[in-house]
Amino acid sequence: MNPSTVSALVLIGIVAVLSHILAELTGRLAIPDVVFEIGLGIVIGPAVLGIAHPGSVIVAFEDLGLSYLMFLAGLELDIPRIRGRSLKLAVTGWMISLALALSIASVLVMMGTVLDAVVVSLALTTTALGTLLPILRDTGLLEGRFGAQVMAIGSVGEFAPILAVAVLLDRRNPEMTSLLLVVFVVVAVAAALVASLPHPPKVIQFLHRHVQSSAQLPVRVSMLLIVGLVFLALRLGLDVLLGAFAAGIVVRLFVQGEDRTIVRGKLEAIGFGFLVPIFFIVSGMQFDVRALFASPTGLLRVPLFLVLFLVVRGTPALLLHRRDLPGRQLVPLALFSATGLPLIVVITTIGVQEGRMRPVNAAALVAAGMLSVLLYPMLARMWLRCAPSRAPSIHLAKADSPVMESAGVVAAHQR
Repeated sequence: MNPSTVSALVLIGIVAVLSHILAELTGRLAIPDVVFEIGLGIVIGPAVLGIAHPGSVIVAFEDLGLSYLMFLAGLELDIPRIRGRSLKLAVTGWMISLALALSIASVLVMMGTVLDAVVVSLALTTTALGTLLPILRDTGLLEGRFGAQVMAIGSVGEFAPILAVAVLLDRRNPEMTSLLLVVFVVVAVAAALVASLPHPPKVIQFLHRHVQSSAQLPVRVSMLLIVGLVFLALRLGLDVLLGAFAAGIVVRLFVQGEDRTIVRGKLEAIGFGFLVPIFFIVSGMQFDVRALFASPTGLLRVPLFLVLFLVVRGTPALLLHRRDLPGRQLVPLALFSATGLPLIVVITTIGVQEGRMRPVNAAALVAAGMLSVLLYPMLARMWLRCAPSRAPSIHLAKADSPVMESAGVVAAHQR
């Protein structure tokens, strides 16, 4: 490892720690860590100070961080809790979002603003569940009916675009890609069914003996499942994020017994304490600031895409959940639904590499995604705080409340 890589890692570590301190200092605004991680990443990166450069080792860590973020999203997914009407509404909402996005993007193509309607549409239909999870957990919003609706919308808002990217942005025959996707789904479902079977008592005792030992066997088995499904997705020519998300679901089913909370805490510590911050910081370092200023209208596209996120993802939430949630909770649900970033980075990168998206639009979409992470969750929480007497079913937890203590929050990465 060369000195420049080591120095970059040191700076990334400093930014990771400093980001959380700055987030704590924002008080009631409760700006999440990720905003400072990306912002400070831009500052130390080539676009501003140029004191840290994303070499091959750093980029490898970034890829690991993104994959692990998707794994944590799958790990948090409580299928029994969201199945039924919540999941049906989430799927229907995403289809409406896709139709809206395609219509809007087609108009933008005709205006000459964008090159490809499909790439832009997929970016507009994402929801950053992995980014929202720490925010929702830290404020006690994951519990209850509202939390179930957000989980369902966020899960579909991450999983469906990944599937669409695999089918629509793959250079191969769509029929072949669909067939390989079916093969992967069959294997993933089979793994989930096996993982959900009750473990023999001897196996549970064996894993329990090593949960706190130097072997850390349950964590090693979990990592093996992650690597295995990611490798399968890669070999089938699918996006590795699909394998990571599926691995999270499988590991959640596999980890059983009294050690479940301990094992999940260890897995989350690896992510929120190490890999996930690297992804966001390096994303900031790689952010193409110059592309925004390359065109006179470059900066104007940022608020345009920010509003389109809310229109495309927020409209279905407002329309479909009126029977399931009180009216006072619909606007916060729409705002959380419109929060996106990780998959936007992935989709825009693919679009630029394949010549289907201009760099200025890619930069504007990523910048809009950053602003959505900053503004939409903050506005949603402010909306819920405005009149707590009108929202008895939602309680915004304080840092020292029992809700926070029971949530098992990893203090190393609160967003």
